Amino acid sequence: MWKCVRQWSAACTWFCLITALARLPLAAEEPGAEVPVREDRPDSTEVLSAQDWRQLDQTVDRGLDFLSKQQQRNGSFEAPPTGQPGISSLCLLAFVSRGHLPGQGPYGQQIDRGVDFVLSCQRGSGLFSLVEPRPTTDRSLHSASHCGLYNHAVTGLTLCEIFGMADAAQQERMRTAIEKAITLSQKWQPRYKLPRARDAGGWRYLSRSRHDNSDISATSWQLMFLRSAKNAGFDVPQQMVEDATAFVRRCFDPSRRTFSYRLGSQGTSGSIRRGIAGGGIMSLSMAGKHDTEIARRAGDWVLAHPFDKYNYVLHEKDRFHYGAFYCSVGMFQLGGEHWSKFYPTLMHTLVKHQRKDGSWDREPARDRYFGNTYTTALATLALTPPYHLLPIYQR
Repeated sequence: MWKCVRQWSAACTWFCLITALARLPLAAEEPGAEVPVREDRPDSTEVLSAQDWRQLDQTVDRGLDFLSKQQQRNGSFEAPPTGQPGISSLCLLAFVSRGHLPGQGPYGQQIDRGVDFVLSCQRGSGLFSLVEPRPTTDRSLHSASHCGLYNHAVTGLTLCEIFGMADAAQQERMRTAIEKAITLSQKWQPRYKLPRARDAGGWRYLSRSRHDNSDISATSWQLMFLRSAKNAGFDVPQQMVEDATAFVRRCFDPSRRTFSYRLGSQGTSGSIRRGIAGGGIMSLSMAGKHDTEIARRAGDWVLAHPFDKYNYVLHEKDRFHYGAFYCSVGMFQLGGEHWSKFYPTLMHTLVKHQRKDGSWDREPARDRYFGNTYTTALATLALTPPYHLLPIYQR
């Protein structure tokens, strides 16, 4: 199902170095300096005009300038403790998605320091979590038990995306960490699923509860991590991917023509969210299931619920920036009219509502807790698929 790319590390390094020569000045610049832009924009003419590209470059660069100012002395980026190292990892991913490299250019040292921080958050079990999750059930929304597998998958994804760009010494540290992280994900995939076999293959929280079996949101991050690990040459058991993909497929709700948050929630309004639709589309693509009928149906649903009103949510469980990221990656994978009709609307909404300091607002309601470093990283990542620079964005 997946095409194993054993030479990814070397190829990605050369690809990114060539890109860097086209985008970065020869001399070092101060953080926030404008990055020169390539003229050869692949697959761009149908979607963005030359003026749109200029706006996009300026908006992304301003977002990265803001993020660079949020880095702390220990290499982390501003976030609540239970959101670490996931939010710091999203920030690193945002820099790389614009063509910035570890150890090079205006943000090279910051990327290196960020990688050191996220590596330092790995626990003996292999879990990436700054805060130790409680050993008993903890369903608090912002607890380490709730956020743990999100932190883990996002960090694993980020390390895999950077792996081929790092120097030899850093690569060795990352290799060990990634291998342990894959083992941890494999361990948690079947946990607490026996009472409800329909949840087999997915992930959710670290808490021990019969209600915490599997959901698409957590599972989609894991599939991105595993896809990126596979691309980077790591051994990913094929059964993990097949089981996770089967779970995602079961979450498709034919009556609503999109994906539900988790099984058993079909037909309830709170289970239908833009982030879940995008996550479902993206998950199938990560597993090599491109342009499926259910993905196209979910893509149509996303087009019917556009990101044309900034920070507007469909209901209290919908998230704007989180949904924008997942939908952007998913619709980019679908391509064609789904992408060309989706992306300009999202881009113009984000460009128009970027704050003067380069950031975006916090999520409304419950996720305000995670701050606007988090939303700025997500907004930046939602904007950067057209650059074709992150390996995970490749079609």
